[in-house]
Order: sequence, then structure tokens, then C-alpha cells
Amino acid sequence: MNSISKIISLALEEDIGIGDVTTDLIIDEGLKGKAYIKCKEKGILCGCEVVKEVFHTIDDTLELKFLKSDGDEVNPGEKIIFIEGKVKSILKGERVSLNFLSHLSGIATATNKFVKLLPPSVKILDTRKTLPGLRFLEKYAVRVGGGKNHRFGLYDGILIKDNHIIAVGGVKRALEIAKRNAPHYMKIEIETASLEDVKEAVEGGADIILLDNMSIDEIKEAIKIINGKAQIEVSGGINSNNIEQLIGLPIDFISIGAITHSAKAIDFSLTLEGHIE
Repeated sequence: MNSISKIISLALEEDIGIGDVTTDLIIDEGLKGKAYIKCKEKGILCGCEVVKEVFHTIDDTLELKFLKSDGDEVNPGEKIIFIEGKVKSILKGERVSLNFLSHLSGIATATNKFVKLLPPSVKILDTRKTLPGLRFLEKYAVRVGGGKNHRFGLYDGILIKDNHIIAVGGVKRALEIAKRNAPHYMKIEIETASLEDVKEAVEGGADIILLDNMSIDEIKEAIKIINGKAQIEVSGGINSNNIEQLIGLPIDFISIGAITHSAKAIDFSLTLEGHIE
């Protein structure tokens, strides 16, 4: 079972449990119908394949027709998916499919807003601030919105953070140990909280220097200190109100936890058009 299937199975188990009591009581097993999912506000669509997987996990005889694809802009009132088949199956998949669609489209939309504010040379990155169990899908939504993925987990990238630095006794010491033990193919990134940290990171040979929660003046000074000797990532408290201060600065990445942990869901609804004789 792949990652998406596991996530969907857990979501359906959570919502349906031993059965949909209401639907099973009043809807005839053989009743067939048509339904559509429409968007109720403007956004970037994400989650079409997840919706398809939800409904086909419940009933693989359901037929789905998609009028839009992931990454497309959607507008209020726009119908994006038509579903045909057993009414029972459509109703059982309604809430779970809409939850995924709303959440993932919200992340894609939030990401895209930041991407549009910056030149292509600066990449918007996500973080590990994701809902437990949903990281695979949430990071997919970031990509749909035009962003890039940072580490998927602790296993696929070196990022020396403040507590690592405290544990080993300083920026230089942390970099020394990392460079001695790291695989040759992995870049070493280190988090810095002050200009002194930045100086030590440059002297220690970091590949990427993360400027964490620095003021715009500190960022500008840090850029001078780094002077092209490492890639630069800016993080901490970045939002739509202050990101414009970074436009034009020679930085490589801006990481924003809010695009996953605080993205506003995009509202969708499912409406049954009627039954098929």
C-alpha cells in the first residue's frame, strides 16, 4: 500500500467506521445518481488524484470526470468534478474527499501567493511543520503551488539547528563534526541566529546558511559577510506583509512554515443532481 492509500484508508476508517448509519438507513443499495463538486472561492486546485482515490477506495465502479487539474486556478461557482454511480458510495466519500481537496488546495493557494511575489531565482520552501501523517500530501501541495520542498524528514538532509549547536558547543564545532562525518553527496546547512554565528558558519565552510528570525538590517549585513561563499536561506516570521522587503536581495531560499501549518482551506461543496432511473 502506497503512502496516499494509507492516508486515505485511515481517513475513511475515521469517518465511516463500521458504516454510514444515515445513508445505509434511507438510501437504497441500487440507487444511482450524479453529483458534482464545485469551488466556492478563488484558489489553486490541488488534490484531484486524492479525490479519485477516495471514491474508488469506497467503490471502484464510480465514474469521475475532471474539468480541472491540479495547479489550475479555480473560481467561485466553478464545477470541477462530476461523479456518477451508486448514491450510497458518493455520499460516503463526500466529506473525506472534500476535506482533502479543501486542505491541499489551501496549501497550494497560500504557496502560490508567495511565489508570485518573488523573482524565479528565489525559491519558496516548506518546512517540517506539517500535520502528522499528512506530510507527503502537504508537501505535494506546496509543489503544486509553485514552491519547493525542503527536507521530507530528518533522514534526507543535514540541517544543524540551534539545539545541535548548543549540544556540541558552538557553530564551528558543529560544522567540524558534520563535515568529518557527513556523506560526500550531502550539503551541510546550518541555522544562525546572530551575525557572529554567520561569521563562524562562513569560516566553518557551511554549504547553506540559514538566517533565522533576523531583522532586514541583519539580513543585509549577513549577506555581506557571506559574500557568495554559501547559499542563503531566510526563515522565521515571513509573511505577506514583510516578504517584499526581501525582494532584490541576493538570497536563494525563503522557508515559510505557515504555508503548511496555517494555510486557510479553500471551500468546496458536493451536490447531488438527482438519481438515475
